[in-house]
Amino acid sequence: MKSELGTGSQSLRLSPSMCLVILMCDSHDGQLDFEEFVHYLQDHEKDLKLVFKSLDRKIAGQVNANDIVNSLRDLGVHISLQQAERVLQSMDKNGTMTVDWNEWKKSPTLQPAENVPEIILYWKHSTIFDVGENMMVPDEFTSEEHMTGMLWRHLVAGGGAGAISRTCTAPLDRLKVLMQVHGSHGNNMCIMSGLTQMIKEGGMRSLWRGNGINVIKIAPESALKFMAYEQIKRLMGSSQETLGITERFVAGSLAGVIAQSTIYPMEVLKTRLALRKTSQYKGISDCAKQILKGEGMTAFYKGYVPNMLGIIPYAGIDLAVYETLKNTWLQRYGRDNAYPGVFVLLACGTVSSTCGQLASYPLALVRTRMQAQAAVEGASQVSMTGLFKQIMKTEGPTGLYRGLTPNFLKVIPAVSISYVVYEHIKTTLGVQSR
Repeated sequence: MKSELGTGSQSLRLSPSMCLVILMCDSHDGQLDFEEFVHYLQDHEKDLKLVFKSLDRKIAGQVNANDIVNSLRDLGVHISLQQAERVLQSMDKNGTMTVDWNEWKKSPTLQPAENVPEIILYWKHSTIFDVGENMMVPDEFTSEEHMTGMLWRHLVAGGGAGAISRTCTAPLDRLKVLMQVHGSHGNNMCIMSGLTQMIKEGGMRSLWRGNGINVIKIAPESALKFMAYEQIKRLMGSSQETLGITERFVAGSLAGVIAQSTIYPMEVLKTRLALRKTSQYKGISDCAKQILKGEGMTAFYKGYVPNMLGIIPYAGIDLAVYETLKNTWLQRYGRDNAYPGVFVLLACGTVSSTCGQLASYPLALVRTRMQAQAAVEGASQVSMTGLFKQIMKTEGPTGLYRGLTPNFLKVIPAVSISYVVYEHIKTTLGVQSR
């Protein structure tokens, strides 16, 4: 026996157990009345209808395995035809290997979602995770996020999270720079000796040298990269809301080159300020004036070539590893829960960022040494290839990975802090979280 409730031109059939739940909730705490529950069911059905329409592109009134494969491919998720058929089998009641609207809405495994892109775009990570190097491919945002202005709230939340994350891990970042520049067989600096040396030379405050400019450059770099990414997408002629992996890599790398080229003098200032002795500079502007006066304008672009070259392996490997981990998770567990937990997001972001940094680290080290050449006593002005040869000859292959340990030590706390702060700022700005 079932109860039927009329609501205008529609009706909802409720089982006796469902009606009992409503009556129990209403009589005990008054938080849910019958009318509110009916509205919830109607909204739930509306959400399922939107998902069905996003898959049924041919407007045939039914969805087949190819529809599922093609829709997910456009969103950067690649599954086989056999996997799509297994999804259909769980909903197909008449053995036709197609699912119509009635079968779709009655499937017990479906959860409400506004559309399929919402599920995929939950996996944003370049906006959320800040590990000190802004070389990731920018995240994709829905057209709704563009129109409502939620996009900029996400970026503001990401910028604030990055500022706090970089400030918390600044001592490890400065130690990495010192080990990259001064570490050698003759000066075998380790983590403890490096930290002790910094504190002895300038006190506890010296651990944060160079952090100010590192935080300041977040806003212009993020804004420039995102705007460049959107323009490049248009030039590529993409009509899709989200790009495929190859297109994202190309557009993201080009956007990174444009953003880095614009703010690169700030990268040089960060390195010089991190390496400075006590009272050497009065501040950021004084450092810039002294470099301009003593070395000329070209000094602000030392190490530019290895920095640009480093974007390609970093962005490519980070994107490839993250997409692989994301697709693996979705294929194994996406049927039960389309939205991963915090631990899954943190683990995927940490692993992909670590792999990206590992691949581009030798170029990052050469860049830092070229930026610091004039600031190090007795250092000769050497080109990128000359510096590679010099390091290989005097220090061996391990010389290209000086400072890697503190760099990796800061990844987990940086990712964790940036995620927590991002979620907090996002909530404060009125962006809903799942």
